[in-house]
Amino acid sequence: MRRFRIAMSRQAPVSMARHPIHRQDKGARWYRPLSVCVDLLAAALPVAAAIVEVHEPHPLRLAATAALLWPLIGVVSRRYTPMAWGDGGGLRAVIRDWLVLVGALATLRVVCGLNSVPAEAFTALIPALVLTGVCQKVIHRHLLAARRDARALRHVLVVGEAPVIDAVVAQLAQRTDHEYVIVGSCPVGEGEVGSGLPESVRLPYEEPETPDADATAVLRAADELGADLVFVAAGRHLSGERLRRLSWSLHDRGRSLMVLPGITDVARRRVRLTSAAGLTLLDIAPPMHRGRHARVKSVVDRTGALALILALSPLLLLPALAVRLGSPGPVLYRQTRVGLNAQPFPMWKFRTMVVDADRLKSRLETENENDGHMFKMRRDPRVTPVGRFLRRYSLDELPQLFNILFGHMSLVGPRPPLPEEVAKYNDVEMRRLHVKPGLTGLWQVSGRSDLSWRETVALDLRYVDNWSLSGDMNVVARTLRAVLDGRGAY
Repeated sequence: MRRFRIAMSRQAPVSMARHPIHRQDKGARWYRPLSVCVDLLAAALPVAAAIVEVHEPHPLRLAATAALLWPLIGVVSRRYTPMAWGDGGGLRAVIRDWLVLVGALATLRVVCGLNSVPAEAFTALIPALVLTGVCQKVIHRHLLAARRDARALRHVLVVGEAPVIDAVVAQLAQRTDHEYVIVGSCPVGEGEVGSGLPESVRLPYEEPETPDADATAVLRAADELGADLVFVAAGRHLSGERLRRLSWSLHDRGRSLMVLPGITDVARRRVRLTSAAGLTLLDIAPPMHRGRHARVKSVVDRTGALALILALSPLLLLPALAVRLGSPGPVLYRQTRVGLNAQPFPMWKFRTMVVDADRLKSRLETENENDGHMFKMRRDPRVTPVGRFLRRYSLDELPQLFNILFGHMSLVGPRPPLPEEVAKYNDVEMRRLHVKPGLTGLWQVSGRSDLSWRETVALDLRYVDNWSLSGDMNVVARTLRAVLDGRGAY
């Protein structure tokens, strides 16, 4: 799909001539009606049933009030917009809106003189929360599928210096869960764009003598390429005043404008827009891996590990017995790994290799299939037949639940590295050690050993910088599917 989108961008001048502007996918027309209908019914029917059950007066009026308030809150919070459907993090917003609904209904009851608040009536609001959350998730998944099929996309023209344009193209090409496909560029200055995008026009380094010169060039390029959105990468040659005049003309012609601030892999919840003396500022909150957030994560980790040990204790005997009978040697394999703040710790696994595997590793260095500091082989001769099965379904890692219980690891986090790997880390890679390593993580649910070293580091840094409890829950939910799939486990 990555290659397809880049190819689509390069062929844009031909396809756009027939279809001037590609907007929302036709299949998405049912998103908003479905969302509104689900909200209306989810709020009205359970509330009406509960009020009738407790013999409250005016059940239809109260149910109609709840049914109208719930979509109205959704409109105010922009829950029925393509941005909300495509964001993927809409559950937090739905919970916030639901709490607003509960507070609004409670306030209305007091204002209307209904002092007694029946618990059944507000319990009946829970289906509104659940059904709306499910509906948002269904629409999100359908929208992602449409984007992977190159539908529901917005055509983008990028304005900026050549190296920045190439960086934007490379960043967007890494994933297909966004709505943007770049169809052309307007480079600033003389630099050469290496991504092969069509170049309709170039903007000079210096500010033009006529105020509308930039806008005329960019609008002509957008018309030729059928772009309905313009990305502008501001820099030293695109001053704030120059960008401001460009935005006037683009908006007057019905074109959308987005400014790229130059930061990457920062979760939207960490960014707050503010202003001072006419300056627009992005306030970026620090990562939440210190203080009370770290303490909450530690409590959740140890509680979860203890619960899993108790629940899986009968199953732990089966892999142990298989390892004992499968090859000579101990059941558990103890290995030194590096954890939080580069502190070493003993990590336990079910043994999946022959006893002298560490000694044999030096002979296999030339067979390493990983392009970074890790050692990985698809057909490692040191792995036993039982070990290969345990690795495929990640059963060999179950003893690490005790590492979590003892505080060495977390349920979710970066892969725990070996000391010899850490010795080769640069300053950027060392940032992986700012949090505890995890039993599972973005690496495990995104391809595991099939990922390149650069992709592995990028995923780990994204986790370190943007950790959240809800994000951990999402990774845990995705882990089961990754384990059953077995892809990248060797």
